[in-house]
Amino acid sequence: MPSNNPAFRGLGGAGGGQQYAGWGTAQQQPGQYGAPTQDPYAAPSPYAATTTKYLTMDDVVTKTGLSFLVTVLSAAVVWSLPGDAAWGLAMPAVLVALVLGLVIAFKQIANPIATLSYGALYGVALGAISEAFNTVYPGIVMQALIGTFGVFGGMLIVYKTGAIRVTPKLTRWVLGALVGALVLMVVNFVAYFFMDDGLGIRTDGPLGILFSVVMIGIAAFLLLMDFDMADEAIRRGAPAKFAWYIAFGLLLTVIWLYIEILRLLSYLRD
Repeated sequence: MPSNNPAFRGLGGAGGGQQYAGWGTAQQQPGQYGAPTQDPYAAPSPYAATTTKYLTMDDVVTKTGLSFLVTVLSAAVVWSLPGDAAWGLAMPAVLVALVLGLVIAFKQIANPIATLSYGALYGVALGAISEAFNTVYPGIVMQALIGTFGVFGGMLIVYKTGAIRVTPKLTRWVLGALVGALVLMVVNFVAYFFMDDGLGIRTDGPLGILFSVVMIGIAAFLLLMDFDMADEAIRRGAPAKFAWYIAFGLLLTVIWLYIEILRLLSYLRD
């Protein structure tokens, strides 16, 4: 069946686009007296074993778990560095991770090295950011982690129970809201050159709190789309390595969700 998700371009139906020939589908060439020159019983059986390994939910869970583990370990190592050494690594890591993430997303790279490298790089940045927030607001990192996993678990339950279905219309709304929010953040960045607080969407005032809540909502709905991508890939018979691309999508969404929750909690503390 056709899909609206661009991640599945090039994937055919079940079995990754492989089509098995049935009995009697071998090419027939007329020979003497109209008899076929090729044995029709030599056609490949539709029940023949295949060497292709297809995507399963175990693949998705394993690869996603490993990606999160690398990110957390990387963040923990950076947090443990003495003094302000973490900040010297944070900015280069963010810039490299940003470029790598764009390459993975647009080229749809399903590769363990790419996904794990992305997780490790952002782990460096998250370690420095988390340490800074926790220094100013003790205990805020643990609260943000609990909130992040709470949203993740809640949206997984919502998806599995079918309370909210990922439809093309919902996808368009979420992506439209995401593009609008990103454009607004760019405008806010430019506004900082002319006003102290920019547009006020990244301050601890009511507008900043509201904007953070909206961003958390968008990230939560992106999780639904990530879950649906995993299910659809399994249904369509994607290759097992596609789990690394799904893991990248989940990792990207969860990292953004964590940062937004961390930011919101800091506003509420203030």
